[in-house]
Amino acid sequence: MNKKIIIYVLGWILNMEALFMLPPCVVALIYSEASGIWFLAVSLVCGGIGFLCTRKKPSNMVFFAKEGFVSVALSWIVLSFFGALPFYLSREIPLFEDAMFEVISGFTTTGASILPDVEVLSKCMLFWRSFTHWIGGMGVLVFILSILPLAGGYNMYIMKAESPGPSVGKLVPRVRTTAKILYGIYLFMTALEVVLLMIGGMSLFDSLTISFGTAGTGGFGIKNNSMAFYDSYYLQGIVTVFMILFGVNFNVYYLFLTRHPKEAFYSEEARAYLGIIGISILLITVNIYRGFGSVFAAFHHAAFQVASIITTTGYSTVDFDLWPEFSKGILVVLMFIGACAGSTGGGIKVSRVVILLKAVKKELDSLIHPRSVKVLKLEGKPIEHQVMRSINTFLGAYIVIFICSVLIVSLDNFDFTTNFTAIAATFNNIGPGLAGAGPAKNFSLFSPLSKYIMMFDMLAGRLEIFPMLLLFAPSTWKKS
Repeated sequence: MNKKIIIYVLGWILNMEALFMLPPCVVALIYSEASGIWFLAVSLVCGGIGFLCTRKKPSNMVFFAKEGFVSVALSWIVLSFFGALPFYLSREIPLFEDAMFEVISGFTTTGASILPDVEVLSKCMLFWRSFTHWIGGMGVLVFILSILPLAGGYNMYIMKAESPGPSVGKLVPRVRTTAKILYGIYLFMTALEVVLLMIGGMSLFDSLTISFGTAGTGGFGIKNNSMAFYDSYYLQGIVTVFMILFGVNFNVYYLFLTRHPKEAFYSEEARAYLGIIGISILLITVNIYRGFGSVFAAFHHAAFQVASIITTTGYSTVDFDLWPEFSKGILVVLMFIGACAGSTGGGIKVSRVVILLKAVKKELDSLIHPRSVKVLKLEGKPIEHQVMRSINTFLGAYIVIFICSVLIVSLDNFDFTTNFTAIAATFNNIGPGLAGAGPAKNFSLFSPLSKYIMMFDMLAGRLEIFPMLLLFAPSTWKKS
């Protein structure tokens, strides 16, 4: 274990967090809010510690999978701890576990909140909540890779540990260049959404915070009734479109940029993703249209909620907990499927679902034709045995953690729907669940133990489970 390089990476995380806390300071100055002083204070602390950790480069700058995964897991914990301090020190969120829950929910782009009334928060705190979505959406370490040559070719281990999906590849030979391309696309799409929302009459502050939540597929609202506050088909429609766009694998956008639209259109995962969205919208529209009085209104709200849930954003225009059981069932299924690999969305990921369905079909074919030999393919390329093994291992760990989490949360003695969907919503980085954890409710009713379990689930879900599990493996910390 190269501990010096891990400390060096954590130092740069703190340096970046010191910079990330400056925009809320600016917001506090604009709105004359005294609570902004806490962002400045924590920024100085982060910068000081970060300077001490990075003032001298380690002699050995190379690290491998173990160091990469541990660096990512510890970085997100450190990022969350210091990110929670302004909430806690300002007493706008008086309990530390609640402040940690809120900021972890922000950085992991979950959007689950313990706040019964978000509108009482100061503007700088509201900005920070939403800004954490944008920071965590693409991954803060991916951002660092875009500006720092940390460890030569080996920094691919960091990108693999932090990027969502069963496999991550370089768009171009250099990882640093790949990270720059990803953030360039991310920044452009965010800016475009801000402009389109402002054209629709939304203020700059609201446009920024809503776009941060959409880009990171996080869903922290700055109004108690989320996107329902903006009673505009145009504004809600723009957010619907961008939620879907941010749920697409960013490699697809890179193909468009490099003038390979044919390859982009033939992306098997993207087509499956859009197909699932289309079918879900159609089924829910048919199921709920009587409650809205018109097919268009039903279609509009069905499209918004389907986009919000499958991309794990969590915004809402209506209380979908009041919808028929069939529609709620579809939304729960979408919670588990999630968005595409290589996007900012959470969940199991569409690519894993597609691969698993192909594996089931192959197994059925082999039972009918025992001597046939078929190769599993995705995007026209053979699926390596290592990828299949990692998917099976991921699902095994996913099921075990999910079951254990539901059992522990059940100690609070809430109904099964509340417990099950609360874990589904946090583990899949969605935000709202159903019943007591529904879109019109919040997570403040859970005990501190349950909140810490859900904090772990949010981090594990965002980091694809294994970086968090490695922290608890004794072999991780052995010297040899």
